[in-house]
Amino acid sequence: MSTTNQDFLANGGEMGTLMRAKDWNKSPIGPVESWPQSLRTTLGILLNSKFPMFLFWGPEHICFYNDAYRPSLGNDGKHPLILGEKGAEYWPEIWDFIKPLIDQVLTQGEATWHENQLLPIYRNGKMEDVYWTFSYSPVNNDEGKIDGVLVICNETTDNVFMLKNLENSNERYLNNILQTPNAMCVFRGKDYVVEIANELMLEIWERNIDQVINKPIFEALPEVTGQGLEDILLNVYTTGERFTAYELPVKLNRKGKIENTFINVVYEALKEPDGTISGIVAIANDVTIQVVARTAVEESDKRFRHSVKQLPLGIAILKGADLVIEMANTTYLQIIDKTEDEILNKPVFSSVPEAKDTVLPLLSKVYEDGVPYYTDELEVTLNRYGKQELCYFNLVFHPLRDENDSVEGVIIVTHEVTEAVKARHLLTESEKAFRKLVVDSPIAMAIFRGKDHIIEMANNTMRKTIWQKKKSETIGKPILEVFPELLEQKYPELLDQVVQNKKIVRENESLAYVNVKGELKKFYLDYQYTPLLEKDGEASGVMVTVNDVTAKVEARKKVEDAEERTRLASEIAQIATWDLNVPTQELIYSENLATVFGYEKTTKLTRAQIQSQIHPDDKPILEEAYHKALTTSIYKYESRFIKPDTSIVWIRAHGKIFFDENKHPVKMLGTVMDITDEKNNQETLIKSEEKFRLLADSMPQHIWTSDPMGNLNYFNQSVFTYSGITQKDVDKYGWLQIVHPDDREDNVNAWMESIKTGNDFLIEHRFRRYDGEYRWQLSRAIAQKNAEGKIEMWVGTSTDIQDQKNFTNQLEKEVSERTEELESKNRDLINMNIELQSFAYISSHDLQEPLRKIQTFASRLSDLDEQNISAKAKTYLSRIEVAAKRMQTLIQDLLAYSRTNSADRVFVKSNLDDIAEEVKSDFYERIEEKNAQIHFDPLGEATIIPFQFRQLLHNLIGNALKFAKNDVPPVIEVKANLLKGYKIKQTVDFPDKLYYHLQISDNGIGFDSEYNERIFEVFQRLNTESEFAGTGIGLAIVKKIVENHKGIITASGIKDKGATFDIYIPDL
Repeated sequence: MSTTNQDFLANGGEMGTLMRAKDWNKSPIGPVESWPQSLRTTLGILLNSKFPMFLFWGPEHICFYNDAYRPSLGNDGKHPLILGEKGAEYWPEIWDFIKPLIDQVLTQGEATWHENQLLPIYRNGKMEDVYWTFSYSPVNNDEGKIDGVLVICNETTDNVFMLKNLENSNERYLNNILQTPNAMCVFRGKDYVVEIANELMLEIWERNIDQVINKPIFEALPEVTGQGLEDILLNVYTTGERFTAYELPVKLNRKGKIENTFINVVYEALKEPDGTISGIVAIANDVTIQVVARTAVEESDKRFRHSVKQLPLGIAILKGADLVIEMANTTYLQIIDKTEDEILNKPVFSSVPEAKDTVLPLLSKVYEDGVPYYTDELEVTLNRYGKQELCYFNLVFHPLRDENDSVEGVIIVTHEVTEAVKARHLLTESEKAFRKLVVDSPIAMAIFRGKDHIIEMANNTMRKTIWQKKKSETIGKPILEVFPELLEQKYPELLDQVVQNKKIVRENESLAYVNVKGELKKFYLDYQYTPLLEKDGEASGVMVTVNDVTAKVEARKKVEDAEERTRLASEIAQIATWDLNVPTQELIYSENLATVFGYEKTTKLTRAQIQSQIHPDDKPILEEAYHKALTTSIYKYESRFIKPDTSIVWIRAHGKIFFDENKHPVKMLGTVMDITDEKNNQETLIKSEEKFRLLADSMPQHIWTSDPMGNLNYFNQSVFTYSGITQKDVDKYGWLQIVHPDDREDNVNAWMESIKTGNDFLIEHRFRRYDGEYRWQLSRAIAQKNAEGKIEMWVGTSTDIQDQKNFTNQLEKEVSERTEELESKNRDLINMNIELQSFAYISSHDLQEPLRKIQTFASRLSDLDEQNISAKAKTYLSRIEVAAKRMQTLIQDLLAYSRTNSADRVFVKSNLDDIAEEVKSDFYERIEEKNAQIHFDPLGEATIIPFQFRQLLHNLIGNALKFAKNDVPPVIEVKANLLKGYKIKQTVDFPDKLYYHLQISDNGIGFDSEYNERIFEVFQRLNTESEFAGTGIGLAIVKKIVENHKGIITASGIKDKGATFDIYIPDL
């Protein structure tokens, strides 16, 4: 039964239009008019449905679908070609899966159901993984039999991927929490049940996971009950306010005993999506060690102050903007000639007003700026011991900071060097400044991802306190891009090891240099690198925690340095203290006093014993010093003493006499110092200077010296003898008067540049001799530096180079003449090349023209019948033709040889395999004729002159074919490799360059080794013309081509065994 009614195809959107427009006459189900009513009804439902539907109809499973299904087919895929076509042909990628489902519906009449089923299909120009939720239902025909399968489906790809991403995200979040390098846990509910606790938190609690998980925290840790934590947690849980505490005291179980611990802790409320609080996350860090260490530092500071009182350096501590003296040791009181009652708790300049103008600006600047001030030999006027005295001090003014790092005062450390300055001798370097007190830093944390360690996360403490950078400057960038200064440090390699080995790396007080606001600063850090592991066990990143312990380390070193300084000060400076009871002559002294006078430290000495060691010549010095001290109260002298081993030691003593109410001496306090080395150095310096001047005055070379500022202060006698001027002339007019006027400006500029930079002074200039003649001098000066690199003086010489200058000028004249001669010969060579080119033209045209005529007429005579020409004449004509042909070949070879010299040498990177194939093609007939085998290894690329290199291969392979043995098929091997020039056994021009090595070998007639070199000569033949045709120029052309490439060629052969040619061409 058929009908023409097509109302069921009305509407239906795009697919309805396509179905109406399709020519169904050519399809397996025939024209629309013949379709059964069941199909029409099903398609009507399908086209008007907004739910995705697909229909397989008939035994060939013809395909229909609606607009709602069309997006699932994508672009550049099956749509619209699949409409009306066989399902097996258009669903090949999933037919193995859906065909059994279709058969099940058709045979059993049962519907199917699949949810989130993966069915990869071809769409959008490629195969894609697509997930479906679908049902296959039977469709009956007009007779009530199943004739089709209706597919009602929905693509769920996006939902499936979203669910998978969510699962991965949750698992990754939990994984990160467990792997965080800080102690962390999560409490749930009002009873604070432990839901999560990582290993570091379990270490703090000293519990294993089974003892705490899923238990209320106060049940799992009963010892923390009643310590106030209940109220803290209740407030966080009820208000949602974060709780942060540093060094929170908590009593915890430590190896079976309850001990005091100090914890940095943060409690943060966990909120659900609706805002309700469901738990608390806790992050903690055990800082017990740091707190105990700081307490130890404070105790050490007390001991340090006590030690300062006994130091032989003048030390005072000033507090506040008024610089009130809080503490001053005995040495400081001796320096200013005051008692503690006169100066303590008073402004410093109330006791020494005469020093205010010099010292106050320096102290005020240190107090205001917080920058230490160091100086040597500061000149200060003091009123002491009954007179005004100009004194010199090596001193340090160092800011004293409180626990907030604010400046609260200034520490003065001074050492009087008055006597040393007057003797023109510097003492050892002054004491260095005190270091900053310990400052604890909060926890800093960051996450790096990938092999480039890209910063994924960094908390405020890390960015603001450690890195001191903005979020936009760090997040999403590799760590080495943000901190390139770390590249030369150990940290990048450690990060790589953590990712590769998947093991934690931690270190305490590690030294690091970090660029902070344009300045490279030194930090001491406690850090831990923890790998972040994914589900597959691979590390995808690193969790970094850093504690800045710079202040703690520097504070500890400060204490250690101070204690070490206290101990070493006396030993290094050899300063000993003494206290004498004048009436009883009882002597109390520091342990190193005995060593100063040549005894063991444990030796007990009396004053009489020491006085007996005074050098006889110096006894009046001590007597005078004592009588003077009875008047001034200041006791000081420098004298020699004789040690028990009879060696001499110089002693400097400095002390004070104290009197009773009747002005009788009752006590003497003071110090002694071994100044033997100082005295010896003074004597050595005097002798050395005398020897230098004597040596310099005896030399014919000009020698001169200057101070560090460039002021010349000495000339040897040679300068005055050469110039005819005197020292008075130099003092009055300066030394530049002997320098040529045209050279003075350059002289001054070069000299000032050397003074500025410290580089050697080197210049050629002219000096005026006593007779008025100016002669060239080479002047050179080198800075003389002390152990610290500071310039102390300059020593210079000036050498007469006039004769050298004259020789150089003459040499330049001869070079110029020789250059002109070479240019003349080059012009002659150019003319010869022009003549050679003319010869080449004659060879290629004028000489070949007569040959062609000889060949033409000889050929015509040979063509005459035998009656007109005799057999003998025929022989002569044949010999004429052969000779003419040989002559033509010779001219062509000579022309090719000359062109290898004159051709443009354009080097091109070329594929030698292509050139080899071309040459092999040239000899195709000869290879077939001789049954030859040519084996080419891959030759690769080289920079060559292409047409010349082709000629080279053509000649060498042609020779190998020509000089083959009779009845033996030729075998030719062509190989190539690269090697360094120095590995070639022959001498090469570029031993450090890479050379291209080409080797061509054959199994032909070969040659004797005596011809290894001669074989490349022009017209050199090793065989007769009757045996092998040729001119003997082919190998000469090959050698010339190799030379054009700056290379070398060698030949080796064995008679009747074959020959090998090795070519080496540099890669220029």
